[in-house]
Amino acid sequence: MTILGIESSCDDTSAAILKEGKILSNCIANQTIHELYGGVVPEVASRAHQINILPVVETALNQAGINKKDLDAIAFTRGPGLMGSLLVGVSFAKALALGLNIPLIEVNHMQAHVLAHFIDDPKPQLPFLCLTVSGGHTQIVLVKDYLEMQVIGQTLDDAAGEAFDKIGKLLNLGYPAGPIVDRLAKLGTPRFAFPEPQIAELDFSFSGLKTAVLYFLKDQIKQDEDFMKNNLNDVCASVQARIVSILMNKLKKAAEQTGIREVAIAGGVSANSALRQALHDTGEQLGWNTYIPAFQYCTDNAAMIAMAAYFKYQQGLFATQDVTPTARYTF
Repeated sequence: MTILGIESSCDDTSAAILKEGKILSNCIANQTIHELYGGVVPEVASRAHQINILPVVETALNQAGINKKDLDAIAFTRGPGLMGSLLVGVSFAKALALGLNIPLIEVNHMQAHVLAHFIDDPKPQLPFLCLTVSGGHTQIVLVKDYLEMQVIGQTLDDAAGEAFDKIGKLLNLGYPAGPIVDRLAKLGTPRFAFPEPQIAELDFSFSGLKTAVLYFLKDQIKQDEDFMKNNLNDVCASVQARIVSILMNKLKKAAEQTGIREVAIAGGVSANSALRQALHDTGEQLGWNTYIPAFQYCTDNAAMIAMAAYFKYQQGLFATQDVTPTARYTF
C-alpha cells in the first residue's frame, strides 16, 4: 500500500509518501509572506498553494523513490481550514487520482493531528486522550479507536495558538508569535498573575485572557512608558505559564473523569517547550504514559494526512470524485 498525502488547509503546502504504514518522505513549502501582514491572508495563501503544490508533490515522490504510477491512493485534507487553500489541494488530488485511476481518501485535518502519534514509536495504547492545540483549534479528544474519536472539550472562543498570536501582537512581536513568546519566556520569570477563566466542564476560553493582558499592559505603560522594554521577557513567561496551566488543568480533569492514563498532545502548539515540559512533569506526577509527536509532525504536514489515510484505506473508506472541501469539518 503506497499513499500520497496532500495537506493544504492553511498556508503550508505539504506532500508525503507512506508505504506499508511507514513515512518515506514529508515535504513542506512554507509561506513566509504572511509575516508582513501579521496573519494569514487567505487569498495570498491559496495563490501560493497553486504555485507550490506541483513541485512539493514531485519532491516528495523523488525523495521517497516512488513513481506516481506506483501509488495506490491519493489522500487529501478535506477540512477544516481556509476554503481557498483547501480547494487547491482537493482539486489537485482529484485530478491526479482521476488521471491515475486510483482511489481518493478524504481526511479530517484534526483527526490527522491525533493520528500523527502512530507515525513513530512509542505509540499510545487505545483508548487515549489527546489534547489537540493549534492556531485554529483547541480540543480534548477521546480516542476510542483509530477512526473513532469523540471531542469531549473544546474552546468556546479563541484557540490557544490564536491567543498566543493575538497577545503577541499586543506585545509588538512578529507573526507567528507563539515561537517568539516561547523563546522570550525562557529568558523571563512568570511573575505577573493573569486570570484563569472559570469555564464549566472540559471546555476552554482564551478571549478573556487576551483582554486581561490588554488592560494590564495599558495600566503598566501609563505608570512606566518603558515597561514593555524592561519587562517583555517576564510578560511572555507569565502569559505562556497561564495558557499552559489552562490547558493542563482541563487535561488533568479529563483524565480524572475518564480514568485514562494514556495521554497525548498534538497540533502546532504542542511544539511549545513549556507545554511539552508540563505534560512530561504531570505525567510523572500522576502516573500517565505521555506522548508527543516529533516536531515535524506537530505543525501542519502531509505525513499525518497519509497516516490517517492508511487506516481509512484498510477499511475501504474512499471518497468519490464529487467530494468538495469543507471549511468547518467536524468529527
